Amino acid sequence: MRRAVAPAPSDGDTTTHQHSYGQTAPADPRSPNAAASHQRRLLVVLSLTTAYLLAEVAGGVLTGSLALLADAGHMLADVFGLTMSFAALRMAARPATPRRTFGFHRAEILAAVANAVLLLGIAAFILFEAWSRFTAPEEVAGLPMLLVALGGLVVNLIAVKTLHGAADASLNLRGAFLEVVADLLGSVGAILAAVTIALTGWTQADPLVSVLIALFIVPRAFGLLGAGLNVLLEATPAHLDLGQVVASMQTVPGVSTVHDVHAWTIASGYVAMSAHVLSNGRPSADVLHDLQSLLREELHIQHVTLQVESDDHADDGACCVMDPRCLLQSR
Repeated sequence: MRRAVAPAPSDGDTTTHQHSYGQTAPADPRSPNAAASHQRRLLVVLSLTTAYLLAEVAGGVLTGSLALLADAGHMLADVFGLTMSFAALRMAARPATPRRTFGFHRAEILAAVANAVLLLGIAAFILFEAWSRFTAPEEVAGLPMLLVALGGLVVNLIAVKTLHGAADASLNLRGAFLEVVADLLGSVGAILAAVTIALTGWTQADPLVSVLIALFIVPRAFGLLGAGLNVLLEATPAHLDLGQVVASMQTVPGVSTVHDVHAWTIASGYVAMSAHVLSNGRPSADVLHDLQSLLREELHIQHVTLQVESDDHADDGACCVMDPRCLLQSR
């Protein structure tokens, strides 16, 4: 990845290092072969999930099983999530433009927020229907329900195996992996309900399992929604302690003060940061080089923009005196 590099300044000059608009890919980009492999995995899982979603809806309607319909609702959200994950992989490969200088990485975040809202809606619907079933029980065909749930278990096991090898490649793929794991648990719940109904005739097991599936969905949905909104609001990434980042930066020879610090997430696993740095006599180019190495290689911040200023620079923090992030500068 090429970077726009400023000419080497004389000591005390102001130096700004930035990426040009067409070069904002993460520091550890996936190879084309790996990206294509991940897309193929997602496409296989998406096809399997969609096919079985249709079968499970039909089975739930024919057997009268709310547990199957609840699991189908969860699978519907997963089909949406997998589709968005697949689309995000395709869109992220598109080059940045002068109008979209960070490319299309945020498509993944928008999809996550939409997926979270859909999951919450489905969970609310399942809980409402379960309450209706508790107050007015309906007949459920246990054996057909069991056969449909077993088919879902097989499909979900295949999906888990397909995505397992790529689950650590990115948060996007890890999220897709967790979706199919949740489907797997939903199928297990539907099987337990079907066995209980077939052996005992206790049809309340069906709405009870539905409630458990819904309660499993809700915290995941809120977590996904919160993570997506934090990215859209450009909150500091949860794994970054800016105080520690600044302290690490100040260990670099020549750095006296760090101020006007901003850190945010472009997309899952793609962190950006900007800051002003005051140098105390060491050549600015050397300070900049060491800081870039520290932030990218040790702290894993992929997109870094730093402005190095001389220690007697007139703008020694006054530019951000009203900004709470100025509290991060050395005292």
